Amino acid sequence: MAEFGSRGAATGSTRGGGLPSSPGPVQGQVAFKAGDGEGGGDGGGGGRSYVDSAGGGVSNGDCALVGEETGSAQPGGKRGCSTIQQRESKSGIPRRSSIIKDGTKQKRERKKTVSFSSMPTEKKISSASDCINAMVEGSELKKFRSNSRVYHRYFLLDADMQSLRWEPSKKDSEKAKIDIKSIKEVRTGKNTDIFRSNGIYDQISEDCAFSIIYGDNYESLDLVANSADVANIWVTGLRYLISYGKHTLDMIESSQDNMRTSWVSQMFSETDADNFGHIALYKAVQFIKKLNPGLKTSKIELKFKELHRSKDKTGTEITKEEFIEVFHELCTRPEIYFLLVQFSSNKEFLDTKDLMMFLEAEQGMAHVTEEISLEIIHKYEPSNEGQEKGWLSIDGFTNYLTSPDCHIFDPEHKKVCQDMKQPLSHYFINSSHNTYLIEDQFRGPSDITGYIRALKMGCRSVELDVWDGPDNEPVIYTGHTMTSQIVFRSVIDIINKYAFFASEYPLILCLENHCSIKQQKVMVQHMKILGDKLHTQSPSIEESYLPSPDSLKGKILIKAKKLSSNCSGQEGDVTDEDEGAEMSQRVGKEGAEQQNTVIVKRFQLCKELSELVSICKSVQFKEFQVSFQLQKYWEVCSFNEVLASKYANEYPGDFVNYNKRFLARVFPSPMRIDSSNMNPQDFWKCGCQIVAMNFQTPGLMMDLNIGWFRQNGNCGYVLRPAIMREEVSFFSANTKDTVPGVSPQLLHVKIISGQNFPKPKGSGAKGDVVDPYVYVEIHGIPADCAEKRTKTVHQNGDNPIFDESFEFQINLPELAVMRFVVLDDDYIGDEFIGQYTIPFECLQTGYRHVPLQSLTGEILAHAFLFVHVAITNRRGGGKPHKRGLSVRKGKKSREYASMRTLWIKTIDEVFKNALQPIRDATDLRENMQNAVVSFKELCGLSPVANLMQCILAVSTRLVGPESTPLVLLNLSDQYPTMEIQGTVPEVLKKIVTAYDIMIQTIKTLIENANSVYEKIVQCQKAAMEFHENLHNIGAKEGLKERKLQKAVESFTWNITILKGQADLLKYAKNETLENLKQIHYAALSCGLNKPGTENADVSKPRRSLEAIPEKSSDETGE
Repeated sequence: MAEFGSRGAATGSTRGGGLPSSPGPVQGQVAFKAGDGEGGGDGGGGGRSYVDSAGGGVSNGDCALVGEETGSAQPGGKRGCSTIQQRESKSGIPRRSSIIKDGTKQKRERKKTVSFSSMPTEKKISSASDCINAMVEGSELKKFRSNSRVYHRYFLLDADMQSLRWEPSKKDSEKAKIDIKSIKEVRTGKNTDIFRSNGIYDQISEDCAFSIIYGDNYESLDLVANSADVANIWVTGLRYLISYGKHTLDMIESSQDNMRTSWVSQMFSETDADNFGHIALYKAVQFIKKLNPGLKTSKIELKFKELHRSKDKTGTEITKEEFIEVFHELCTRPEIYFLLVQFSSNKEFLDTKDLMMFLEAEQGMAHVTEEISLEIIHKYEPSNEGQEKGWLSIDGFTNYLTSPDCHIFDPEHKKVCQDMKQPLSHYFINSSHNTYLIEDQFRGPSDITGYIRALKMGCRSVELDVWDGPDNEPVIYTGHTMTSQIVFRSVIDIINKYAFFASEYPLILCLENHCSIKQQKVMVQHMKILGDKLHTQSPSIEESYLPSPDSLKGKILIKAKKLSSNCSGQEGDVTDEDEGAEMSQRVGKEGAEQQNTVIVKRFQLCKELSELVSICKSVQFKEFQVSFQLQKYWEVCSFNEVLASKYANEYPGDFVNYNKRFLARVFPSPMRIDSSNMNPQDFWKCGCQIVAMNFQTPGLMMDLNIGWFRQNGNCGYVLRPAIMREEVSFFSANTKDTVPGVSPQLLHVKIISGQNFPKPKGSGAKGDVVDPYVYVEIHGIPADCAEKRTKTVHQNGDNPIFDESFEFQINLPELAVMRFVVLDDDYIGDEFIGQYTIPFECLQTGYRHVPLQSLTGEILAHAFLFVHVAITNRRGGGKPHKRGLSVRKGKKSREYASMRTLWIKTIDEVFKNALQPIRDATDLRENMQNAVVSFKELCGLSPVANLMQCILAVSTRLVGPESTPLVLLNLSDQYPTMEIQGTVPEVLKKIVTAYDIMIQTIKTLIENANSVYEKIVQCQKAAMEFHENLHNIGAKEGLKERKLQKAVESFTWNITILKGQADLLKYAKNETLENLKQIHYAALSCGLNKPGTENADVSKPRRSLEAIPEKSSDETGE
């Protein structure tokens, strides 16, 4: 079925036809001249042909620079989140748009020929020897020099492994080399001055770049590989050579008979119980399948047969050597191997200290002990030797990384983790539209399974459209349509049984009553089945807000029409709510002009049914100013999607303020007769609590809804952002920039690889081969909506390597959702492979696996994405340089939060007093963050890194020959200092100086934060004294109507800024305290602490920065 409003005209084309299969990542033109400055040549490595042995059939489009042959065009046109705001002329209805990544519409724009290619047979990298062999073979790399000069060179390792050479070169062959023993470190990414000052910095792939730091002057050889795989091979191999030097060959030979091989040999011997020296093919396949359930049987069999064919061997018996070779080939994930050696000091396993460092520095775990590391090893290491010695092999490490312990979803959010004692209007509520329908809105069948499914999924608002039925039994269906009917009583029975199956928090029954008085009384009798679950207590006049979900646990609320309090009879007259009539008008006679307004009808309501309605009385919405003055907090308005979109666009601030106190329900446009879904984010950003979704229709919009409500134990209630709840706060739903008072975050996502992608379900008969690529989407406020895509990996769904990094600025993290979508670029009929949707607040940072789900939400067995996630503050993160110019703002060009003028002198004076504290707070934060980034750069790391990783990275440089420390960290003070031990190179002095500046800014912030914070708080408290009488004060100053309204808005803006600045300073202080802890722990781990200072307490109790207490909820802001 078609989906409405996913992106509309903003896309320009569908995924199927308009996008290239492998887009290059860069724009602009860069000319590469082979031989410039180094002599002539073809730039192709002296005519040597090079085949990437680690490519695995991977397209290397991600690392190509413009000017090379990438084999594909650039994406045409900018993509972004468009909403249902684009209208068809006259009708006022959402424009139909093709489904982009929903998988709910078959693509007809492009069909490809059937592919019968066999799977790629390139050898995987699974050991240091594989890396060394690949380096001896050589690779073409791009060599970057200052002034944006780029040379194509062929690099190779000498057979004696003593030097690294390149060709062609002007230099003498003995000079166009670097001795391995002169290499100080190998640095990943674009983290040297040469790269940062390069004019095409933004066009160089972070994942393909690396630098070799060598010589006494710490010179850098800056290189870019054609793929991240090739870069990983060189980085791993060179680090191995640096670690073991002339003993490298001995280490490689000894590792051939390592712990892993011993374990696999032992497993083989147990399978070969009769000691024949071989086992049957089917047993070998079963055994590998048992160890790696995601592998296809056909692939394992084919690998054994290929091995036999290469040896001209017949028969199906498998020897131990063959079994070990195929096991290594199929069960080693190169990307995990490269990660393991990065943290294992180039060993083939992680010991407890290595694992501790990985958990703390990368996975963000706090207070990791050796006991915790041992627990993980004992849980995931398959070999007895590893268990006994406390070593984690590549297989144990893979088991751990693919376990639930390393899933991307934070397990804290799997249970209710939010404050459930706020008013009901402060929560988003998981809501269903026409719950009884299981197909379309006009002719589809009705079934009680619709209610069972919705309630089991955590839905907390279901709809009952009730009409007179035969035999005096009310029935449920959509009136004026051809949908089938179900008996009202059976639905109440189901609700009674499943109401609190998935959540103990209140369930709202949206009752659309069209029955006669006679059958209304029957409805009342049936609803008595619900007993004490029904909440019938009248609202308190003294209160200003609805009760909390916590106080309504186990209760069912009826949202329906209610007789006025002055109605004395047993029945009365109320207005009708009839969505079906509206739909019927829309799909009336062909050619008939559609009506844009629905005639308001009235009907008789019996008192017994009316009395079942307590705190969710249905009323008609008039306009915001009328509601602010007259609407009672227990009254609920329903908005048609089109009307709600109009209010969201024309009155975004009023809509947010309205929803602070009142519940608003938004239901789909009557034109959605196919049961397609609106984008719930369009209305969540306005604070609308009850956005009713067609649960029976899978796709992008339901993915967003299901993913969003995962974040609070799937209880059906999600607490809205504070800026949308606080009575005095400024927020506009359509903001296209940063949100006042909220610190933007930078989300860094690296899509590393995928595992076991199935063929799209609706795909035509083209075999099992897929050509996957990944979209990463951000959904949220308009300023946050964005999407990025990876290259396509051709003919590999088993373990495609993407190795591509993306960065997103998130301006309102609490309302942002990230969605991963995997698609097939060579589809016939259907391209959708899988997706996973997760709220930003639920992301776990570090190396994580993402479990993929089908179109209908089922988990796809063994199908994952492997990703790395990092989140940094916008000021302290991001690209530190652009085209050689620093974008970190100095004090002169720094932007400070501004106060708006109310033109009320006494209040403006109060806000004026806040300007200097705000400037001081900004300077404290940004000076610290800039100093931290400068230190990270000198450590050779990107701003994404944390300080623990910085100390680890620089630790090898701080140790001289004979392992004598050149620099030690004195941990005796709260602020660790670096102490130089003798003579050190100039480059180390720079690092020590940058470290000292960073520590000084941290110290300045910690010592001054409290006093600055108090000044901001006092200004806020002084201003809030005027809040209740603001209208009267403004009127006395001569402000009227628009000017008075503007003054109220400016007051709210200023209070929001003050709250936000106070919070930012509090977070910055917490960040600095965390930084000090990381420095302390890293120094101890590396043995760089000055003897006798290791017991310093870095977390002494200090007076905390308390948040400003919120004013009582009975104050009015209108």
